[in-house]
Amino acid sequence: MAPFLPASDGVPMTDLAPTSSLPSLAIGIDGMTCASCVRHVERAIAAVPGVASVSVNLALEKAEIAGDAAPSAIAQAISDAGYTPKDNTTVLLITGMTCAACVSRLERVLGKVPGVVKAAVNLANETATITSFGEGLTPALIAAVAAAGFEAREKPAQQSAALTLPSDTHERTHLIIGIILSLPLIAPMLAIPFGSHWMLPGWAQFILATPVQFWLGFRFYRGGWKALKNGVGNMDLLVALGTSAAYFLSLYVLIARQHAHLYFESAAVVVTLVLLGKYLEARAKRKTADAVRALLNLRPETARVRRNGIEVEIPASEIVLNDILLIRPGERVPTDATIREGISDFDESMLTGESLPVPREPGEKVIGGSLNGSGFIIAEATAVGSDTTLARIVKMVEGAQSSKAPVQKLVDQIAAVFVPVVITIALATFAIWFWQTGDVTQALLPAVAVLVIACPCALGLATPTAIIAGTGAAARAGILIKDAETLERTTEIKAVAFDKTGTLTLGKPRLVTLLPLTGTRTEALEKIAALQNGSEHPLARAAMAAAEAEKIQPTTAQNVKAIPGRGISGTIDGNAFAIVNRRHAEENGLELTAFELQIEVETREGRSVSYLIEMGATPRLIALMAFADTPRETARTAIARLHQRGIVTIMLTGDNPDSAAAIAKTLGIDKIEADVLPEDKARIVTRLKKQYGQIAMVGDGINDAPALATADLGIAMASGTDVAIAAAGITLMRSDPLGVTDALDIAARTRSKIRQNLFWAFVYNIAGIPLAAFGLLNPVFAGAAMAASSVCVVSNALLLRNWKPQREDRR
Repeated sequence: MAPFLPASDGVPMTDLAPTSSLPSLAIGIDGMTCASCVRHVERAIAAVPGVASVSVNLALEKAEIAGDAAPSAIAQAISDAGYTPKDNTTVLLITGMTCAACVSRLERVLGKVPGVVKAAVNLANETATITSFGEGLTPALIAAVAAAGFEAREKPAQQSAALTLPSDTHERTHLIIGIILSLPLIAPMLAIPFGSHWMLPGWAQFILATPVQFWLGFRFYRGGWKALKNGVGNMDLLVALGTSAAYFLSLYVLIARQHAHLYFESAAVVVTLVLLGKYLEARAKRKTADAVRALLNLRPETARVRRNGIEVEIPASEIVLNDILLIRPGERVPTDATIREGISDFDESMLTGESLPVPREPGEKVIGGSLNGSGFIIAEATAVGSDTTLARIVKMVEGAQSSKAPVQKLVDQIAAVFVPVVITIALATFAIWFWQTGDVTQALLPAVAVLVIACPCALGLATPTAIIAGTGAAARAGILIKDAETLERTTEIKAVAFDKTGTLTLGKPRLVTLLPLTGTRTEALEKIAALQNGSEHPLARAAMAAAEAEKIQPTTAQNVKAIPGRGISGTIDGNAFAIVNRRHAEENGLELTAFELQIEVETREGRSVSYLIEMGATPRLIALMAFADTPRETARTAIARLHQRGIVTIMLTGDNPDSAAAIAKTLGIDKIEADVLPEDKARIVTRLKKQYGQIAMVGDGINDAPALATADLGIAMASGTDVAIAAAGITLMRSDPLGVTDALDIAARTRSKIRQNLFWAFVYNIAGIPLAAFGLLNPVFAGAAMAASSVCVVSNALLLRNWKPQREDRR
């Protein structure tokens, strides 16, 4: 074992080898509490192959490592030791990418920067998302991008990538100039079917083609040269090689005064067609980001606030917590807030997908970006900046749109070798044709056509444009998808497990039955209210509402504590009482025969039954309570739609089997898991995975979080807790079970578009390259086909923007 040497700050350091010339890495670590933790972490890191030295600082919660070990291996060692490595996510805005080959090259370059664990480059929104361990890596990342021949800058924290996509004005201007210069060159070809055989003089063709080739087409030379310097190829290189061959062959023929055909028009028209494709592609890419832009436009520029009794108008970005907001009819809510005065309806459709305005009253929350109806509202700001619901929605959508689908790995592997293979095919085509004909012109044209039609651009756009369009459409419907991997998993689901309370039901139970065995109803309700006072459990709120309705003022109970999964206990006037479920009552030997008939009636109605008992040497039953929770109106329809997809439905509940069976029968659920304790949910989900395969879990509470994380797909209702939402892969902004089927639907449609796009991207090349190689495709038509391939792929993805959730069964 390596010796532990004292570091200058008193923290032990493991010294394994001279480290002066070795790369270093700093990783933040959560969970350390003492020097023993430091030694444990150091031993774990030191055991990773490639680590030369390690120093862990407890005060800074950081490890300094020297050596060439993989950052991911070090992070895994820290995790295995029982601590949490802190990773960083950096988003760079990239300019200069043209195709899938550029994406593949950038990911390799960024992946080699010390500390980088993963780099995902997105051609559609022109970003690179880098996950790394270490601090201050941004300059190194930007330098790596520059060395690869591109430009990069860090995305500001509050700026959306959707707003950084370049305008298509520049593309449009170049395209118009290209068309004006190219039309006279191609006009004689268009006139041939009408019996005309006139041609422009060679010098005129030269004058028209030259600015197209070297001014409008300079981008291809620049991009191709940068690729060559890095030892790789890209679309720019193919276009530059193909058009240059046609241009310089024509120039040679013109100078030599030979009577061979000139191909200036082929070079110029191909460049113009590629510019047309780039222009249409740029417009389409901007449209894919419309969902994020629409969300960002919900934020008002200014807000009215009351400070020191004076009403002032300030920029919305300057709102601080607890500011008093004055929201007039027809104005958008500037930030998340709680209503203090006033009643109004709020249009939250852009945030939650709910088409009808939602009524809000004092004490209720309103979401920043929602539109106030006809009421004047005074509210208190509860979240600002990046903590608002709107900011978190935008961040989640952007995260999904920047992520990579698993299928993209295959595309990246193909893109890495695509350009060299195409150049090889083009050279072979030229050699074979020249060997067969001995004519340089006849040999060159098929080779040029091969270079021009073979474009990896469509491959690079096929997956990300579909993901951006699909997740954007989902976001407009109030469905937030965490990442592309979640999207892929969603399409493989075989069974869906629902938490009952708050998910399939409204989560607002009512106390419908209270039968005292001893004493009066009022005395029993007083004790129940005393025990439940202050509790946030849905049944506790129901009991308190019943006490309030009967004007009962709860007394104070002492030593109140929860009995996890079973109930609550406490002391009232020196006597111990508890409210428990049937399991706990029977475990304490309580005799329930006196209530058996009533229990049967209540459970047959699907109600939850609880018992008030007096604790002591011999526990005594005081009263029976029955709570009714109303199923959500759309729950039955959602279950039916899942069955139509061949998906098994399961309900997890703490209710007894009879009550659970009654609700399951009402909703049409296939299987129930009753008497489930909160800590058992994750274990049950694990068992269900073995039984059914890929399983989704739908829930909304803190106790659902472990099960959401354990499931293959976690779906959280936004009405639930932040813990549940953080553990889920999909968040439904509207508490509607139909959102589950909508999420499955948009995921399936998005995956279908990805497959269609990849099919067309491959078909263009698989069919086009042989046609070009056999001389059956003119370079001009090859250029048109290449431009059409990218436009076809992006346009197909944009069809997802028309997707809307099924609403015919909604009320």
